[in-house]
Amino acid sequence: MEYMFKLRRGKLRNSEYPQGSPDKRVYAIGDVHGRLDLLNDLLTQIEEDNARRSASETSIIFLGDLIDRGPDSRGVIERLMTAPPAMAKCYFLMGNHEEALVRGLSGEPRLLAPWLNHGGLACVESYGVDIGTVHGQPDHVIEHVLMSAIPQSHIEFMRGFLDSIRFGDYLFAHAGIRPDVPINDQSSRDLKWIRKEFLESEADFGCIVVHGHSITETVSERPNRIGIDTGAYRSGILTALRIEGTERSWLQTSGSPSEVIDLGASPTQTEFVAEI
Repeated sequence: MEYMFKLRRGKLRNSEYPQGSPDKRVYAIGDVHGRLDLLNDLLTQIEEDNARRSASETSIIFLGDLIDRGPDSRGVIERLMTAPPAMAKCYFLMGNHEEALVRGLSGEPRLLAPWLNHGGLACVESYGVDIGTVHGQPDHVIEHVLMSAIPQSHIEFMRGFLDSIRFGDYLFAHAGIRPDVPINDQSSRDLKWIRKEFLESEADFGCIVVHGHSITETVSERPNRIGIDTGAYRSGILTALRIEGTERSWLQTSGSPSEVIDLGASPTQTEFVAEI
């Protein structure tokens, strides 16, 4: 199903209305969290939507948290590594869930137990791990089990995820930005983890921030930000925002919720920033 946004007059310096990069189209996908079924559905919708429109350079931006909570993190990673959509260039932002796993398996095993308790158990189960072999175990045991179960290629794939992407008057970040800090000075941690200070801010950021990380029942549109994490892992609704010129619209799945393994937040990493 597709929904249209009514554009609001913004405070952006360079245009009356926020615009994407000239002659380009982008689709941004919210937090997938292991829902391969919803991802496949939404990518089909995106491919069909893109085919109905005039030819344009097209990109798909994944806003992070591809893994954890839902039932098939491994399937999501394998799909995007081996069979990404052919009609678009794909960009991946690192969410706090990917960061915790990547850092945990890159010399910081103390991060793995908190990660397991905040959605990671569902992820490791998708890799064929009996959760009894890791839950409540010492850090070095968890590290060994996960290193044996999760292909190194998957870890390297996630390690290469970006921190933020600029697209015309829009900035894409997993969690958001810290108000009153220039865009180029944002910390990697804030881009992946910030919540309250960003969500409650009414500041003019000089761009519209498109983010996931904080779940809302419907798309959260504000003058300075757009939140598109609609809680796919538990709601069955995975959202994609399309931006082209001054036009915005979104596509959504209407799938069913899944069972969630979640016993109960976790930790920063080199910044990677791109512009498209």
